[in-house]
Amino acid sequence: MRAFRIAYDGRSFYGFQRQPTVPTVEGTLLDAIRALGLAAEDDLPPGYAAAGRTDAGVSALAQTVGFRCPAWCSPAALNSELPAEVRAWARADTGAGFHATHDAASRTYTYYLHAPDADDGRVAAAVAALCGEHDFANLTPDDEGTLRELRAMVEREGAFLVVRFVAGGFARQLVRRAVSLVHAVGEGEPLATVERALIPTPLAGPDGIPPAPAEPLVLTAVDYPELSFSVDDEAAARSKALFDDRVVDGLVRARVAGHIRDGLDGGPVEDIRDSDGGPATRHNSTQER
Repeated sequence: MRAFRIAYDGRSFYGFQRQPTVPTVEGTLLDAIRALGLAAEDDLPPGYAAAGRTDAGVSALAQTVGFRCPAWCSPAALNSELPAEVRAWARADTGAGFHATHDAASRTYTYYLHAPDADDGRVAAAVAALCGEHDFANLTPDDEGTLRELRAMVEREGAFLVVRFVAGGFARQLVRRAVSLVHAVGEGEPLATVERALIPTPLAGPDGIPPAPAEPLVLTAVDYPELSFSVDDEAAARSKALFDDRVVDGLVRARVAGHIRDGLDGGPVEDIRDSDGGPATRHNSTQER
């Protein structure tokens, strides 16, 4: 048995868990495993399991899958059949009975909340109130498994609040609904809103807590105390280069969106200069149709 760390940009996938008609991370990963001859068509490789099932749009740094495979199967080998947005980057040899889901001692999710105007003190108080063992029935659509022991922490990074949640396991949407609740308190809702959400009596209608958007959420760590993962230097370096490209793409998209936003007041667009640095044309956004 061998375990692999898998990183992915989840924005173009309908979640991790394989589905028959839409692209998923797991479906993409299993296609790569089968292309390498490690499983028959429509079959799973022996002993296959994954650490968790991230929702549509959620990304990961340390999703973990385990299965039986020959010694030559490495992160680089998996990457040879994977698209750029899904990358294997580390591995660990495991015992024969290893199960990536059941053997995980804890999982860490990190949410990058854009909240430039939120009150940091109120946010910290809301995060602290969520810590400990609670029944999170009002923060998940699940009917079972809602009693969880949660650790959480938050720090400010410019316009973002980086909120981390650690638990042995998470009910569906728990992190995203917790973030939505924390954000509301940071924007002025009373801290008692958190206390009310932790009472098992259902919240309905306008009092219900919706999930925050999925895209800022990342599965950042899965802890296996008995395993020691070895980074595949080649796979990690190539993966970093591919994610560098995605960072640049995101910056370009943000710059274009900002330019459009700034021009929507009908004011003049900046000078367009010719090759020798002199002014070539100047136009106003209202002059072109």
